[in-house]
Amino acid sequence: MVRKTDPNILVFDSGFGGLSVLSALTATLPFANYMFLADDARFPYGDLSDEELIEGLIALIENTCMDTMPDLLVIACNTASTVALTALRARFFFPIVGIVPAIKPAAHATRTGHFAVIATPGTIRRSYTRDLIRDYASGCVVDLVACNRLARLAEVYLLEGDRNEAAVYEEVRSVFESERGDDVDVIVLGCTHYPLLMPVLQAVAPRPVLWIDPAHAVARRVMHLLEQEWQDCLAGANPALIEARGRIRFMATGGEALRLSRAWQALVEEKADQVSCCGTNS
Repeated sequence: MVRKTDPNILVFDSGFGGLSVLSALTATLPFANYMFLADDARFPYGDLSDEELIEGLIALIENTCMDTMPDLLVIACNTASTVALTALRARFFFPIVGIVPAIKPAAHATRTGHFAVIATPGTIRRSYTRDLIRDYASGCVVDLVACNRLARLAEVYLLEGDRNEAAVYEEVRSVFESERGDDVDVIVLGCTHYPLLMPVLQAVAPRPVLWIDPAHAVARRVMHLLEQEWQDCLAGANPALIEARGRIRFMATGGEALRLSRAWQALVEEKADQVSCCGTNS
């Protein structure tokens, strides 16, 4: 298939956790033009009322579209998706893809019938998460674990390399040490920050579990909505090469665009190292 045009994709998050989704997108659609918008001036979103979140987000997207109109918007924030997705789709004409806790895949993947969801307090307390459990995991035991510091720990790890394993384990300790914690065999990453911390999470887990990150499912959905199936063969390509080809513009409401760019470079380098290690071991 011959590429006619490179799509413009706007990726939004309240902080830079959405970089984990951007990474999956660039691996699947490396020739797209990306704009990454962080509303870091209002981070964390869990502290906002639903009305504040929706009104501010609509205004922010409207202002961004005055500069560049996207072909598709990705809401790479679980809290924003669970609260504002319906309102955003009613306001804007372009396709909008959200990200929500991967309850359905976890229900299919668990062998014990017991899995956990780790997420921000805002995502945990909203009814949307419980609706997903009711609709897709009614036959499972689901532990909802609110993590107050994990997103911040992920940012520090990515930018400074500080693993702080004791603090990370404290955030997820109840998953493994609850009364039936030995039964938990799947953990849903319910915040886009958490995949950035994956090496540390795997290291502190006292036993092997399946960690589910929905970012690649989001990327595949974007690919099909934009009718860009031709790029699927490039999935898993070297992220450093993707970065060299791609066009990514970082924007931040709190003036931290440079910090976003630094975090992205750190993530690209980490992914490139992983690819290099896999190539060495093969």
